[in-house]
Amino acid sequence: MQRTLFKLVITAWILAIASTVSGTELANASIRVQGADGVWLELKQPAERIIALAPSIVENIYSAGAGDKLIAAIGSDYPEAARQLPEIGNHQIINYEALLVLKPDLIIAWSSGTGSRKIEKLRELGFTVFVTETKSLQDIAGNVRTFGEIAGTSSVANRAANDWTRRLQNLMRGSKDKQNVSVLYQVWHKPLQTLNGDHLISDIIEACGGRNAYADAAVLAPQISVESVLDRDPEVIIASGLGETRPQSLDDWRRYPGLTAVKNNNLYHVPPDIIQRHTMRVLDGMQLVCDQLDQARDRTM
Repeated sequence: MQRTLFKLVITAWILAIASTVSGTELANASIRVQGADGVWLELKQPAERIIALAPSIVENIYSAGAGDKLIAAIGSDYPEAARQLPEIGNHQIINYEALLVLKPDLIIAWSSGTGSRKIEKLRELGFTVFVTETKSLQDIAGNVRTFGEIAGTSSVANRAANDWTRRLQNLMRGSKDKQNVSVLYQVWHKPLQTLNGDHLISDIIEACGGRNAYADAAVLAPQISVESVLDRDPEVIIASGLGETRPQSLDDWRRYPGLTAVKNNNLYHVPPDIIQRHTMRVLDGMQLVCDQLDQARDRTM
């Protein structure tokens, strides 16, 4: 929690400086930004033909006011306008031939999703690639600002990032000093899988006054056993599932009436697109988590 608050303070300071630079100024200046892989991107002018290799990148580019500069993508399903973009692959395969035909100014890749092999091949083919990654809540706002800088839309991007950061701060203040609640975040049920303390969702749980029951797990997305859940006895279980509908598997926990989350009926669902996709909509998911933890607190009083 202290780590997150420290990031917010630093980011607010950076915002004050960044927001003084207008989109017009950026359009007339060279651009130099460092990617998550340590490689510097240098552009003489903003990119006009951009391809995004992940749904979260697509969404964040639209938030940065640069959606009209996207010419193709992978997983382009939000916002509605993104559905019209040509698809040039999926999370496993990239259509390199299509990329050569499209001739983008810039390809934006997701480090852990695209993978180093594909990124290396794209560069070998002569494409300019910028690599992004999201490890904390503030990285989301940071990515939107960066996309605005790359595309010459900083005035829109900085305003969106500022508004988003203020909303995040308000959500965190609303949960400050509340009773701590232990939470199992269930990514999937077969196999049973959760997330450790290094994942952004763990930050969300902490920001809402909760505690990730598997924060100490050795890997980012560990498979766990029912026995270990019974041993750790979380007060709340939150499942993501596949979409808007509450997963039926969540009620499988009712087989264990001694589990605190079951005894207090604290079995909740958050749609994955607003909590597992690292975009500005994650605060909608965070709002749900905070509300759910408040309900859990009420039920133990």
